[in-house]
Amino acid sequence: MGFGHGLLLFGVGVTGSTGDDLVTGPVTGQDGDVYFAFVSGNPALDLAATVGSRRDEPIDALAAPADLERWVAECEELPDRVTADFATFEFALSLREAIYRLALDRVLDRPFDPRGLKIVNGTAAGPVPTIELSDAGLRMSGDLRAALAQIARSAIAVLADPHACLKECGRTGCTRIYLDRSRGARRTWCGMDECGNRVKAAAYRARRRARPQSQ
Repeated sequence: MGFGHGLLLFGVGVTGSTGDDLVTGPVTGQDGDVYFAFVSGNPALDLAATVGSRRDEPIDALAAPADLERWVAECEELPDRVTADFATFEFALSLREAIYRLALDRVLDRPFDPRGLKIVNGTAAGPVPTIELSDAGLRMSGDLRAALAQIARSAIAVLADPHACLKECGRTGCTRIYLDRSRGARRTWCGMDECGNRVKAAAYRARRRARPQSQ
């Protein structure tokens, strides 16, 4: 399923990264495998970041249930294997948008959206994955609903922490919200590979263009 249908949360389109209202508009789906980046410092924030470029032309990395299954498998803090039916997939997208809206509320220092709180708190109340210790290390198991409950609890933990420094990436066009744990909270981009190197390369090209041409 592509995203020509437009992702709906609370009866409206995907949330934007500025303003008080939710921004309407369809999300562009992806064809083929998508690279997932886990650089936000929290799995809930990483889930929220699976929609990129929210201000301009939103691009959704979770265009089908199989994408969500792969995202969960690649997230080190969740069970290795889950199966996503269509209903649970749609629910996961609603949770994602609720997390994003609440994280944006935190970044902008405004009251949490009540509808987002209801979704996140309700999801967090569900059963969570089970964990087992063996000689091979930690093993986590559970279905997708349990994984979503774990994500919701991670969202609550970071959003309720008064000392957590949440920022939006400094690269123009990137709307990923991340947890800055750097010394002095000096981190500017969500990740060097994802955005930092792009910013530096663009600045270098701009300096080259501005340099007077030799006669």
